[in-house]
Amino acid sequence: MNVLFCLTPKEKVAYIYNDYTIRQALEKMQIYRYNSIPILNRKGDYVGTLSEGDLLWYIKDHQLGFEQTETKSVKVVPRNKDNVSVPIHTNMEDIIEVATKQNFVPVLDDYGAFIGIITRKDIFNYMIKQMKVNEERK
Repeated sequence: MNVLFCLTPKEKVAYIYNDYTIRQALEKMQIYRYNSIPILNRKGDYVGTLSEGDLLWYIKDHQLGFEQTETKSVKVVPRNKDNVSVPIHTNMEDIIEVATKQNFVPVLDDYGAFIGIITRKDIFNYMIKQMKVNEERK
């Protein structure tokens, strides 16, 4: 099955742009209760993933006050790990292993533009459906 069948489209996913300030990123993550969030450039290309830990360590290491987070771009924040992305034509079976190491899998079109995500929950639901189908075939 193609990932499109389980895709949460970009319009329904919270993300940030790589020119956002640290404060904007923190606020968006707080509103949506995300531990990590996709980063896009203004062309819509997937740049990486920003986590709460990335922000926390940067703020701690640079002893930033809240007002200073309004002037620092997320571009200066070192990211511990970017979520691995997959192209649109990927099969669900091929992303199961990737999803064991990250909360979501960004999906890109043929030009590298971000079109949405597949969550672990989506993958679990897919696997449950596959198990039921296999049981019915027995």
